[in-house]
Amino acid sequence: MELTQNTILITGGTSGFGYQFASQLLALGNTVIITGRDQSKLDQTKKQLPQVHTFQSDVSDPNAIIQLYKNVTQQFPELNILINNAGEMRTINLQDPTIDLQNITREIEINLMGPIRMIQQFLPHLKTKKTAAILNVTSGLALVPFPISPIYGATKSGLRSYTKSLRVQLKNTNIKVFELVAPGANTLLNDKFENMDGFDSKNNMEPDKIVQAAIKGLETNKLEIYPGIANVIKIMSRIAPKFALSQTSKVGAKMMQ
Repeated sequence: MELTQNTILITGGTSGFGYQFASQLLALGNTVIITGRDQSKLDQTKKQLPQVHTFQSDVSDPNAIIQLYKNVTQQFPELNILINNAGEMRTINLQDPTIDLQNITREIEINLMGPIRMIQQFLPHLKTKKTAAILNVTSGLALVPFPISPIYGATKSGLRSYTKSLRVQLKNTNIKVFELVAPGANTLLNDKFENMDGFDSKNNMEPDKIVQAAIKGLETNKLEIYPGIANVIKIMSRIAPKFALSQTSKVGAKMMQ
């Protein structure tokens, strides 16, 4: 698809992949709107990217999504691309008795229910556009479990399944449904693993390179995009799933005992 002169909404746009999407898509001549929970971070991003438009919003809050839809579609009626990028990744020991029932599912609200609700809210609007797209950011950990972050992996697996179903249901519409299966990246999301046993950051990619690959995939209508080692994970998950799990189980093994 053509990636210029679009109006694009990116959730979680103040850092990591979201910031890179905003920066690179602005450079291609698009109108870019970002969301975030922290107004100070939105203000800082606005200073760095003066052309970007910002809205404070929380994808884990259904009412915030409804209000975001009203605000964005009123101010930017030409909106035609939605990038669901906002996410949270935590290390969790499921044997920890102090984790309460509400806290344990926090990532589900953000990583899985957030994109589902965003799409459900914005879908009727996107269907009115001649050309439209949805990009869901999943992870190589949607393909192989990552025991030290069990809820995160579950959300990305769920989002991947949902994305495939969404693509089938929208096949006769004007909306293309893309998935970025992101590999490990040098972002704040992965900083928590830096000093953890079994973790090796040498295979991590820089977020700008991952987003470059994603944009190229969008431009060439590659519906599933696997940058860098994500392509290796895809292959290993098919031909040697037990070995792949044994490798990811090494990270934080001491913490999970």
